[in-house]
Amino acid sequence: MPSPDPRADQTPGSAVVEATEPGPAAAPASGPATGLAAIELRGVTRVYRDRPALGPIDLVIPAGEFLTVVGPSGCGKSTLLSLVAGFAPPTAGTVLADGAPVSGPGPSRGVVFQQPRLFPWLSVSGNIAFGLRRSPKAARKERVAELLAMTGLEGAARLKPYELSGGMRQRAAIARALAPRPKVLLMDEPFGALDAFTRERMQEEIRELWRDTGVTVLFITHDVTEATTLGTRVIALAGPPGRITLDARVGGDLREKVETAIRDAASARAGAAG
Repeated sequence: MPSPDPRADQTPGSAVVEATEPGPAAAPASGPATGLAAIELRGVTRVYRDRPALGPIDLVIPAGEFLTVVGPSGCGKSTLLSLVAGFAPPTAGTVLADGAPVSGPGPSRGVVFQQPRLFPWLSVSGNIAFGLRRSPKAARKERVAELLAMTGLEGAARLKPYELSGGMRQRAAIARALAPRPKVLLMDEPFGALDAFTRERMQEEIRELWRDTGVTVLFITHDVTEATTLGTRVIALAGPPGRITLDARVGGDLREKVETAIRDAASARAGAAG
């Protein structure tokens, strides 16, 4: 099926708003982005049971970028992440990772969910090592030790998930996702279930991990403040079907621009429906 032209059949409120003026950075002013595309979506749409959920979407995520995706519930944020992860195929269009079509999940794309989803019968070390089962024992042990130190979990290596706090469980989940050295880390509202204090601490830690590892991050959130302070670039979605209403570098009055783009898109849709 040919990829649809994203300029065609535009619904009210779905036009892309560019907001790329530089401004004082609220997140890291520099990062590991290289300009090479780690992820690319070309004319991507997704339909569930005759219900358009996403698209058309055209998006390029350079290697090393920290991209946050924000929007209200039902706008297609998690659908976008699922397509990039390879959990579901696009109805039309193409998803590329490192220039190759995504045909399913793969070790080059690690995923962290809102709930840690750790294996309850394994220790923290065992969970982190799960994706390294085919690695030599010495290399596996070294990598687990590296990630325990990186995430501040050295003292919890032998503990089971039920013995951990919410923040520690999520750090273990992040360490497990990073274990096979993925090029892209996909995070689906990973801090949504945490209390405000722990959430803020985890935001600082994920920024530090991103700077240290150079991994490309695609971070889904419904929190505008989190989206506009955490990464280097923000896209706002509105829908359904989810479409990009704003694509901007972090800085300046970005929070206001994001809120305005989402609100204007919602108002246009409501007006069209009425």
